[in-house]
Parts: sequence; structure tokens; C-alpha cells
Amino acid sequence: MPNSVCFNNDYPIIQKSDELYKIALELIPAQTQTLAKGPSQNIKGVAPKYLQRGKGSHVWDVDGNEFIDYTMAVGPLSLGYCYDKVDEAIRRQLNDGITFSLMHPLEVEVAQLINKIVPNAESIRYSKTGADVTSAAVRLSRAFTGRDKVLCCGYHGWHDWYISVTDRNKGIPKVIQDLTFTFNYNDIQSLIDSIDEDTACVILEPFVFEEPKENFLQELRRVCYENGTLLIFDEMWTGFRIAIGGAQEYFGIKADLATFSKAVANGMPIGILTGRKDVMSLLEKDVFFFTTFGGEALSLAAAKATIEELIDKNVPEYLAKQGKKLRDGYNQIANELGIDYTKCFGFDCRTIITFDGEKSGCNPLEMKSLVQQEMIKRGILWGGFHNISFSHSDEDVEYTLKAYKDVLPILKSAVEEKNIRKYLRGEPVEPVFRKTTNFNTKPKNK
Repeated sequence: MPNSVCFNNDYPIIQKSDELYKIALELIPAQTQTLAKGPSQNIKGVAPKYLQRGKGSHVWDVDGNEFIDYTMAVGPLSLGYCYDKVDEAIRRQLNDGITFSLMHPLEVEVAQLINKIVPNAESIRYSKTGADVTSAAVRLSRAFTGRDKVLCCGYHGWHDWYISVTDRNKGIPKVIQDLTFTFNYNDIQSLIDSIDEDTACVILEPFVFEEPKENFLQELRRVCYENGTLLIFDEMWTGFRIAIGGAQEYFGIKADLATFSKAVANGMPIGILTGRKDVMSLLEKDVFFFTTFGGEALSLAAAKATIEELIDKNVPEYLAKQGKKLRDGYNQIANELGIDYTKCFGFDCRTIITFDGEKSGCNPLEMKSLVQQEMIKRGILWGGFHNISFSHSDEDVEYTLKAYKDVLPILKSAVEEKNIRKYLRGEPVEPVFRKTTNFNTKPKNK
């Protein structure tokens, strides 16, 4: 019998997953379309590799094993799998068609909705992915300012201008690599030291997990304004999750441009670019940003239904409530066990569990892998995050905390023995990037 969501006696059987993976090794480079979903991010030999279906907060892999899911498709499922109102909207639109030869009314209807709820969304454009719209925002900024350089903080997608600052930058011309630089979050001086008269834009995630300190975002807004540099909020994670209107609403700060994806359509592919009308007006004639599937109607129908449900059910408040219980509960368990090398932190709606190698004397990735392994055995698909959805019930949260109470003593024993590997049944997870380059580097002409 496949494992279910319970304290199972053994680890899940993943035979079909492994059979599919063996084929993928031959046909698909890196075996995955999304790095965070791939085998390098899950402990080999224990974690399932392929999911078959989902409902609410639960998923079933190709071998029939059931899990509570805290990855939630790496963020898009703000409401949950197969959410009825969204799926019904998709089915209704499917009866009429998917992509058309002319524009579709949903392009206007969704734009009107976003204009009402997202601060400074004076103009709205669509595409299919987050990387699409962050790259469009950078191009717009360069066109509007007549400048070339970009300062970034966080993760912004796979396109040349951003990936040039990582160690996966093969294939990107050096002339492009020399135009993007990074600065430190919560370090306004690192921005001041880097910004100059050729800086077109500053793009950042308003927060990842760390809270802004000492009015960091307000100061960042001020520095950009004084330098004539556009400020872009990459709201892939914050948009429609920390608040309906995203970080701009939550912190009371207006960016010049803001980009959204993930939570806005509950799993359907859409990217949204919003911003000042004078900047966005360059998309009329001067800046080219058009795609065949930008007005695809199923995703727009899903976005409209999702946004309406987020508003009607006050979903951000619910995400915060459930996420807080998980964060506080995890930290209480760790404190009771006297282990100070692991903690859960972040904003209520999305938290991360960290492992301190210096305090523990052990490899943090091995520690994470052990916890992941044991959570999977107990029916929880876990990657070190709590990406909360509206479908995560009180029962889900209560069960998860019971699992942590069972698993963290295992981690404690492994750390005390200084031998995590002894407890692992497979290879540990790997880092996404080994390093980033150009970090906190001043532009060359300063």
C-alpha cells in the first residue's frame, strides 16, 4: 500500500518516480523545467520525483503516496490545488476558447481589477512568466532613463541581465555581465556606494524572509528618486500574499514599476507588469514587449477568479494566521529541545527553516536533508519552507507540528553524534547557486 499522511512505519515506495527519472536522465537536461522542483532540491532515494495530482493542500505522487504539500508548486497556489471557483472559471472559458485572433475582454477586466487594488498600477501588461515581466521592467527602465546599469537584490529569473551575476552565467556576453551589479538587503550604504548617474533601475524583492530594518525600503525609495533611478519591486512572492496589493500596500511605498506572477492565478501561467503611466507609455511605440500568449484567456480567467476570491475571503489574513502557528510552533519545539541551531523565521505568510552549521558543527544541507527525509516519511512534502495556501487547514497545521515534534529529536541525536550522514538514506540536497559574483560591487566608473 502507498504511504498516506500519517506516521508511516517506512519511507515511501517511489518505483514509478524512479522509472520516469531514468528516462528523463536520457532526454531532459537537468531533468526538470523548474530547478526548485528538481531532484537536486530533494533527498535522493526517499523523496518522490513526480507528482500526479493534488487537491487542496494535499498531493499524490505517481506511486500513490499522499502528502501535505508546503511547497505549493513553488508559490503559485495561493488558494490550493484544484480550487473549485478557479477551476470552474477555467472550464467556462475553455468552452469559449483559449487563445484568439483578436484581443479578449478578460484583458480589460483583469486590468481594471488590478488597477483598483495594486498601488501605482496606472498601466498593466501581461505575459506568461515572472522572468518575462522583470526583464520587460528592466528594458522599460533603460528606455525611460536613457541609462544602462542595473542594481538588483534577490532572485529575478533566468534572463541574461540577472543571471549574469550568478555562477551559472555561461553563454552571457561579458558586455552584459558588466552592466548588472548587486547590493545587500537592509544595507542602504551598499546601494549608495553602487548607484551612479548611469543606473537605470534598482530592482529587488521587497523582502524574501528578512524584515526591512531602519526604514530600509523608504530610504531606498528616496535614494532612487534623488538619483533619477527607477525603483522596481519584484513582487513574485509578496504580491497578493502579504497583502492583496502586495508590498506596496503593506509598506505604504510606491515603486515606479512592479511585477507579479505566482499567487495571482492559483497555478495558471501569467506574469503581470504594472507601473506609472508615463513609464509604461513607452510600450506603445518605443519599447517592444509582445508575445503570442500574453492574452491567453484561461490564465486571465483564473487570475480574475483568484483575485476575487483573495479579496472575498481575505486570504492574506488567513495565510498569516496559519503561517504564524507553524513558525511559532516550530521554534517552541526547538527551544524545548535546547537546539539553537535551527529556527523558523520570515513573514507569517511564508517562512523558512534554517540550520546553522557553526552552532551545530554539522553541514546545514545535510541537516536540512535529514529533516526533509523524516517529514516525507510522515506524509509531508517539505523543502524547508512553509508556503501557505488558503487550503492549509487547522488539521494540517496541527499534524505538521506533531511531525516536527517527532522529527527534531532525530535531528538532535544526529547532531550530537556529529554524523548526519549515518541517518541519511540517500544523497543530500544541493545549493541552487554556489555563489554570486559582482556582489556589492561598485560600477566601474566610480
